[in-house]
Amino acid sequence: MSLTPLEGGEAPVEVTGRDFPTNRGGLCRKGWTAAELLQHPERITEPLVRDADGALRPATWDEALERVANELRRIQAEHGKDAVGIFGGGGLTNEKAYLLGKFARVALGTSRIDYNGRFCMSSAAAAGNRAFGIDRGLPFPLTDVDTADTILMLGSNVAETMPPFVQHLAGARAAGGLVVVDPRRSATAQLTDDGAGTHLAPAPHTDLVLLLGLAHVVINDGLLDSRYLAERTEGLESVIRSVAPWWPERVQATTGVPADLIRSTARRLAESARTGSCYILTGRGIEQHADGTDTVTAAINLALLLGLPGSPRGGYGTLTGQGNGQGGREHGQKADQLPGYRKITDPDARAHMARVWGVPEASIPGPGLPAVELLRTLGTDDGVRALLVHGANVVVSAPDVSAVRDGLRRLDLLVVSDFFLSETAREADVVLPVLQWAEEEGTMTNLEGRVLRRRRAVEAPEGARSELWIMNRLAELLDAPSAFPTEPEVVFEELRSASRGGLADYSGVSYELLDTGAEVYWPYPAGSSGTPRLFAERFAHDDGRARLVAVRAATPSWSPSRPAPEEFHLATGRLLEHYQSGAQTRRVAALSTAQPEPRLQLHPAAAARLRVADKAWVRVTRLGERATQDAAPSSSGSAAAGREVLCRVELTLDIRPDTVFLPFHFPGLAAANQVTESRTDPISGMPEFKTTRVLVQPADFPPAGDPDADLICASQHEGRSS
Repeated sequence: MSLTPLEGGEAPVEVTGRDFPTNRGGLCRKGWTAAELLQHPERITEPLVRDADGALRPATWDEALERVANELRRIQAEHGKDAVGIFGGGGLTNEKAYLLGKFARVALGTSRIDYNGRFCMSSAAAAGNRAFGIDRGLPFPLTDVDTADTILMLGSNVAETMPPFVQHLAGARAAGGLVVVDPRRSATAQLTDDGAGTHLAPAPHTDLVLLLGLAHVVINDGLLDSRYLAERTEGLESVIRSVAPWWPERVQATTGVPADLIRSTARRLAESARTGSCYILTGRGIEQHADGTDTVTAAINLALLLGLPGSPRGGYGTLTGQGNGQGGREHGQKADQLPGYRKITDPDARAHMARVWGVPEASIPGPGLPAVELLRTLGTDDGVRALLVHGANVVVSAPDVSAVRDGLRRLDLLVVSDFFLSETAREADVVLPVLQWAEEEGTMTNLEGRVLRRRRAVEAPEGARSELWIMNRLAELLDAPSAFPTEPEVVFEELRSASRGGLADYSGVSYELLDTGAEVYWPYPAGSSGTPRLFAERFAHDDGRARLVAVRAATPSWSPSRPAPEEFHLATGRLLEHYQSGAQTRRVAALSTAQPEPRLQLHPAAAARLRVADKAWVRVTRLGERATQDAAPSSSGSAAAGREVLCRVELTLDIRPDTVFLPFHFPGLAAANQVTESRTDPISGMPEFKTTRVLVQPADFPPAGDPDADLICASQHEGRSS
């Protein structure tokens, strides 16, 4: 993406797509309209602090930062180092993500840091690490996918979430080999129409069973790559035993996917792996579950059985979900990691970082808490009493947001760095205005592991500051050891040293190299030419072999074929027009007009049972917290039970009758995460976003005579601000 500024350095007036290998000049609607936010009238351009009367008022930078530093010192003196936490974001540049991790562990001495990537990529990362010994979203350039004649895509609706990606599916579609697994007939699933492929629509939360069934056919029919498995993997026998109970007819009974389709899909994958080019790609739909790591592992096992990872015939990969979803998880924002994708419990890694930072190794804290656990401790006696938020809007994006909001309100101090007064910023004691993407230098790492330069295109508003500058000033006020540079290139030079020898080694990368336009894929040790394709010769485990890991699935305790009339599985996800919590896209007129509110997708047969019509208001309640028909919104803006959503219905044949779908981009009464659970995957810490058992009931809301009441904006004036 590039910008054309007006004369005199004013705001950009034109966005153009660059001819880059991943998008080939294409942008989605969000990209074409992104420049509108740079001089948006709601842009924050001066710090805000909360007065004794509860109102946010403008303040100077000195006043705001001194208040933050004084409160941080007091809280840690009274409650200990871990009483201060940091919540980061997958949209931060590599430099900001790196320095944020350093700031937590060196300036604050706290272990309590994690980030919103825990909601996005953590299950795929955990599965990749245990199978391959390393986590890189795509271990090959995306353009390799162009030659595939078969692509199995599980849980990813790229046609809406990443529209430019669709052009890379053209080869598989032309060969009739695009296989999309999704309980909805999503825009991506529709790409399989007219002979372009196959749509498999399993019952909610049965993706793991479907994958075990596909592996069963590959093994039982002798379709596995025996030579590859013998030479490059460990664990085959345990996987054979684990998939034995899942023959196609049993899988059909659990998932609803016909047994003949299961067999034909497995055979298509195997034939393509032998004679053509085959890829297995996963997304959030199979990852955002309490068994997400095991489900992704089952997808990796299938790829290994077919001999795909590291071969010239295809591979396995996962699609990142945020702007710097790959780089943001490599250099220290995660609770259990140090820069370079090092484990924080590794003595050698700790010693290396102590040398780079110039601090005693013993002063570096140990592992912290993953995001959901961290948020659960907010404001508790032995938990986090102060929280610094960078690049996240947890009041909308976290699971069980009512509990998260309550936790934020119990804090002694909440500091939010943002460029809009997001729903989380409205809860803050101090709001610090920061730069937007077009106003800063830095680097990002894309879904292929390719490091890219971000260049400043326009000048920032006079009062906004980079997070690098903010951390530098706070580190000075806190008398922190080590250096906290303000220039991105200087930070990157330190990151190079910090990552040297790690799995994500950037030591051979420099701004000078990136500025030449070179294709730079990590690991890129000094003196090398980088690694566009991983696993060609060996995997990242010490013995060079991949691990097949046996995973098991239980038959769902709740049968989707026999629910009560108002019971459904709720799936959440994105819309084409919006992104993440919607704090930015809801402020773009064209996007907001196109999708001004969330609609609950409901099958007409289910609507008939409920006796609701298209566009009717309904109440969605987490099962076990049944709503009463006369319940009314509370004064705080959340539904009376605190675990409800009020929204309108959109009738569609593109969803299963046992399933409803709700986008998660909206706040207040319409926040889908009011009803999602905080239950997490025990390995990755990923929340159970994709399958929540809910009740859907007709709602006597909005009040009679006010059919267009705006629920979406209900949260815009809630919270502690006046």
